[in-house]
Amino acid sequence: MKNILVPTDFSKNCTKAANLGIEIAKLYDAEIHFLHQMTTPVDWVKLDKQKEKRYPKTIKEIGVAKSKLRELEKKAEHEGLKCRTFLQFDSGQKDILEHSGHFHHDFIVTGSSGTKGVIREITGSNVEKIVRKANAPIIVVKEEDVTFPFKDILFVSSFEEDVTYPFQEVLSIAKKCDAKIHLLRVNTETDFNSIELGLNPVKEFLEKFPNLKNFSMSVHNESSVEAGINTFLKHQPADLIAMSTHGKTGFLSLFSKSIAEGVTNHSVLPVMTIHIKK
Repeated sequence: MKNILVPTDFSKNCTKAANLGIEIAKLYDAEIHFLHQMTTPVDWVKLDKQKEKRYPKTIKEIGVAKSKLRELEKKAEHEGLKCRTFLQFDSGQKDILEHSGHFHHDFIVTGSSGTKGVIREITGSNVEKIVRKANAPIIVVKEEDVTFPFKDILFVSSFEEDVTYPFQEVLSIAKKCDAKIHLLRVNTETDFNSIELGLNPVKEFLEKFPNLKNFSMSVHNESSVEAGINTFLKHQPADLIAMSTHGKTGFLSLFSKSIAEGVTNHSVLPVMTIHIKK
């Protein structure tokens, strides 16, 4: 991991995301970028200084944003990190993913600004859109205070498609944090079978990782994946939920949209999503 993007609107959850981004960057000795996007009444970049004076409210908002970005930069630099900040103006909406693609970020950490159970917009982009389309792994920070280093990571998958790449990303963080990985498969009402049969795909998958020692395996029969996750968490607390997305068939074709976004939307825990590489 070489560079991390933290989009922020300076809300409480985005501040928690910024702190988490700094901690992850320290683990990997990565560069960290903070991005704030502002919607302006006109194309601000094209205005000269004289015309800017017509918009005193916007000038004030820009000053506040620059000050808050500088605070984040100082915090990162205080931890010995290389840091860059970006203030992006737009009279409409700029895309965070476009920005991330330009700088080839290999990890994104963001907060969802809003109340429990609702992913609201971080200025300029929608978190659900980022979860759905980001090429880089992304962690969305929610209501719970973030426990870091992570000690228990829940990895949820059907294990019916090759999730080697997403699991390697989770395994990388788990090793850095000395965390235990809990592998969970949820049998929905359209896919009920015995617990033992349900474990078979998980066991077959783990054959690719013979050196993995600190893990557990579980299968839950529930009406939905979200319900299965919630049931699991009642008995085994976790610090991070991790999921693979962008499967083409079966379970994961749903996972890439309604399930991944639903879990990210409703979970109070940080949620990490990683796309399956083609």
